[in-house]
Amino acid sequence: MTPLPDIIRYPDKGEWKELVRRPVLETEAIDKVVLPILEDVRIGGDKALLEYTRKYDGAHLEGPEVTHEEMLAAEKLVDRDLRQAISLAYRNIETFHRSQQIRPKRIRTSSGVTCWQKSVAIEKVGLYVPGGSAPLFSTVLMLAVPARIAGCSEIILCTPPDTKGRVHPAILYAASCSGVTRVFRAGGAQAIAAMAYGTESVPPVDKIFGPGNQYVMAAKQIVSRGRVAIDMPAGPSEVMVLADDSARPGFVAADLLSQAEHGCDSQVLLVSVSERLIRRARALLLRHLAELPRKDIAARALSNSRFILVRDAGEMVDLANAYAPEHLIISASNAGGIAEKVIHAGSVFIGNYTPESAGDYLSGTNHTLPTNGYARIYSGVNLDSFVRKITFQRITRKGLKAIGPAIIRMADTEQLTAHSLAVSLRIK
Repeated sequence: MTPLPDIIRYPDKGEWKELVRRPVLETEAIDKVVLPILEDVRIGGDKALLEYTRKYDGAHLEGPEVTHEEMLAAEKLVDRDLRQAISLAYRNIETFHRSQQIRPKRIRTSSGVTCWQKSVAIEKVGLYVPGGSAPLFSTVLMLAVPARIAGCSEIILCTPPDTKGRVHPAILYAASCSGVTRVFRAGGAQAIAAMAYGTESVPPVDKIFGPGNQYVMAAKQIVSRGRVAIDMPAGPSEVMVLADDSARPGFVAADLLSQAEHGCDSQVLLVSVSERLIRRARALLLRHLAELPRKDIAARALSNSRFILVRDAGEMVDLANAYAPEHLIISASNAGGIAEKVIHAGSVFIGNYTPESAGDYLSGTNHTLPTNGYARIYSGVNLDSFVRKITFQRITRKGLKAIGPAIIRMADTEQLTAHSLAVSLRIK
């Protein structure tokens, strides 16, 4: 099994740039694989989509869509305890995202001038839910629930099937519960192409959501150069834990493993003011790793891990802001105070009893978050991700007379004479 990297002790700030570097993605090589797939599906439609499903998923399908009968049968295949857990997650996610709705306010900017904005749902959205080594039915809830609250009229979902062409019943059950209108058996870059361009079966959408591997991320970024929007560049998962001696080493070790088991390209970092804490967490990490069913995947991810000893809490938070993690866990005596200083992170988990797993499943916040440092410029998925804002304004005759001369002066200075004329004709 891959040994853990050594502890990095008191690095100078000049070394931080290298410390926060993610595993290098060979984007050119990935694009060379993805571009032909996108073009094949764009031109070949269902035929190309089904051929790639056979090639990459080993499934021979007559058509990509999951039938109504399969959707109904899925509920019977999900045990009662899991159905109850999904229901609790649904309620919490719905409660949190519904709270993000904002009632429009009409603002009088000047006498006789009124402005307001209205949120309007994106009509057609496509959700991508990875299958691969784990059925991420929780991602269905995270994407479909806010889409339904926003009022999206068409919510389609693509997810890869197993070798027999089946989609995991928990994914189908979550889709039924949360308002997905149609489900398609398609994964990888080919699924992104189908949602972006449309096929005989898969309708084209206006915006694509969802995490995935490097190929899925590349496909999303490429199709977004056209008329299709994407949520964010969400790639391999990552977590950073900030901890001091008040942290529980076993909790820290489990939090690190919970991200490492996502995939071989995941990354975990532990930053602490206590070398004792780091050593104990590392020892427990290795002990728990040996017991994991996905230990080989987690072990490979841990080869990208970092264990960093810093001087004080100030350096901990500065290093966190430099890394801009997807998930940031703060297990420290002043966790709340440290959290207030965080400015670059996807989602923050405060205190010893707030595991990242809670956010992944059912605390209510969304788990579709920016990775690879994109937390500096992107938000995680939220209700606003599924709407666009239209602005309105109404001006009375008296109001236009009041602001008209200023508009004319500005338009004339920019040499846009027709702009000036459109106002002067009205106020004369």
